[in-house]
Amino acid sequence: MAEAPNPTRSGPGRLLIAVYAIFALAACARSASQISTHFHRAPLAYLLSAFAAVVYVVATLCLARGTRTSRRVAVISCAVELVGVLLIGTFSLVLPSAFPDATVWSVFGMGYGFVPLVLPVLGLLWIRRTAR
Repeated sequence: MAEAPNPTRSGPGRLLIAVYAIFALAACARSASQISTHFHRAPLAYLLSAFAAVVYVVATLCLARGTRTSRRVAVISCAVELVGVLLIGTFSLVLPSAFPDATVWSVFGMGYGFVPLVLPVLGLLWIRRTAR
């Protein structure tokens, strides 16, 4: 598999990948803890946190790999992430009773300094910038 001329893992892409990796680790740990200890309390929120964790892991790995195929998968991951943040952020404000506990994407990632809202945008911009 041929690498792109400006791989996603060079320059500022390294910082982007590091932030994605931190979020992948944090979301995995949070969702695993929530699901294993008190899943009955907020199953939707905890499953959404687990889904976010999977999206972050996929995005991290694909950005780090930087091949043509992994770049395409990274675009899909970042787009799913952005849609997820916008939908869950909106629903968590409109229907707070559906989210008794926060997810990574609740209130547009407010609990994480809105990084979950900005991260997919930066990811998509970086992938576009490093494209052929």
